[in-house]
Amino acid sequence: MKLSIQILTKIFTILALAVGAYFLATGLMDSVYAYRSPLKDTPPNPGKALETALTRRVVFVLVDALRNDTSHKADLMPFLAELRQQGAWATMHSRPPSYSESAYSVLLAGAWPDLCDGPPINLDYADIPTFTQDDLFSAAHRLGLKTAISGYYWFEKLVPQEVVTASFYTPGEDRAADRQVVEAALPWLDDPSYQLVLIHIDQVDYAGHYEGGPQSSNWDAAANRSDDLMREIVAKLDLTQGTLVVVSDHGQIDQGGHGGQDAITLIEPFVLVGAGVKPGQYPDIQMVDVAPTLAAVLGTNIPASSQGHVLTEMLNLTPQQTQTIQAALQEQQANLLKAFQAATGKKLPTPSNTGDPVDTYQASLETAYSFSGLLGERLPRAVIALLVLALIAAVFYRLKGRGLGWMLGGAMLYVLLFNLRYAILSRRTYSLSSVLSADELILYVAVTVAIVLLISWLVFALGSKVFNQKPAQSADAVLNWVLVTLALLTLPVLWSYTANGLLVTWRLPDFTSMFLGFLSLLQILLVGVIGLLLSGITALATWLRSR
Repeated sequence: MKLSIQILTKIFTILALAVGAYFLATGLMDSVYAYRSPLKDTPPNPGKALETALTRRVVFVLVDALRNDTSHKADLMPFLAELRQQGAWATMHSRPPSYSESAYSVLLAGAWPDLCDGPPINLDYADIPTFTQDDLFSAAHRLGLKTAISGYYWFEKLVPQEVVTASFYTPGEDRAADRQVVEAALPWLDDPSYQLVLIHIDQVDYAGHYEGGPQSSNWDAAANRSDDLMREIVAKLDLTQGTLVVVSDHGQIDQGGHGGQDAITLIEPFVLVGAGVKPGQYPDIQMVDVAPTLAAVLGTNIPASSQGHVLTEMLNLTPQQTQTIQAALQEQQANLLKAFQAATGKKLPTPSNTGDPVDTYQASLETAYSFSGLLGERLPRAVIALLVLALIAAVFYRLKGRGLGWMLGGAMLYVLLFNLRYAILSRRTYSLSSVLSADELILYVAVTVAIVLLISWLVFALGSKVFNQKPAQSADAVLNWVLVTLALLTLPVLWSYTANGLLVTWRLPDFTSMFLGFLSLLQILLVGVIGLLLSGITALATWLRSR
């Protein structure tokens, strides 16, 4: 009777953990998809136009997913190499999550993913929100400039269409779609009245997702064709009167994909050439620097939520123009900090108002995201995590002398084999970069858990001689092993909970701990369900053996 109650208690505990993991995993991902900037409803107001235009027009060429290393291969992209020789260039850095919709928002608003209010993870066309924060196109429109966009149809939802004078959008992503995109843009380049033109080339990203990834010949061919398209675009420009910028939105890991904290996905090319530009190689820049720099080139206001620098070292500026830009940045950064404090209720250090205005104000804002700034949130969560760890330790102590060594060995074998298949055999990364889709990830994890758990169960059962026991005792032993395995899988979840909370709220999570926690939640769900089945199979096997 006592053994039956113990078995039922363990079954209900495992079921509760599996059900809890399901709801926590789905809630966590839903909260990431639903994330909005704390400035969504109270964006800072745009400042005055700089009126320091260095050019008659800016043509913004965005080569989707172009890796920085690929962009430097002169045999693949000889024209881009020529542009580097003519203009200013640097290595650009972005921040997770390296998804396109997020990066487009950063490039045009000049604010990092936490603040720019672009979707952190790509949404379906129908669900994409329009910018709530000031952006480069809105700034140009306020100044009376004619603007145009030709590219993937996500831009139709992201950019307020009332600020776009002419447009062409396509749901296509391949070379044929790029041909249509460029054909639509060429007449605007012939018309000098268009002063801000965005041209989005997408086939490199397409090759990365659907044609073998960055290590394939298809990727190289797409990069080469994109280079030819750039040559065709520039042939329409007078770079003594106009300015061209070439960037990417993110990189891709060797297997393709995007959306993680992998280093290769967070480094992109930046080339600025033409009127108002000082040629040369420059130190690394940040993705948030693009929008304010282009605003200075065009003479618009600096986008109001911008967190970036104007790259004045790359521009031909008079002392008066430099002073005007610095004064505008001072005002813009002060307004941004004020809006952030009002929206979040966080009291931040008062900037010193000395030195670079972006550095001083952003240092103050980053305090909110620092360890000390989050201590008030993380400390209570850390206490709860420690209590859970103490509970796990108590369970282990109770199992001492009842085959705990084999249980721990079997559980650790499961963790080792799962990660061996995941990271070594399948070459997947511990980030969203390796997630092709939610269904694909769930199927992969389910298959892996089923295979690995079966192997670990056999090793544990044979090593601890479970099949020599009575049916109820053998079932109880397997349930104990399942609980020990679940306890190990709980550790990444506790790390993610401590760092990020249960759900995403006013800030984006640390994506390393979040992904490991999410991956563990999927495993907890599957290990719980499959483990209960294996417990029943073990009891049945021992009953048949005793007959």
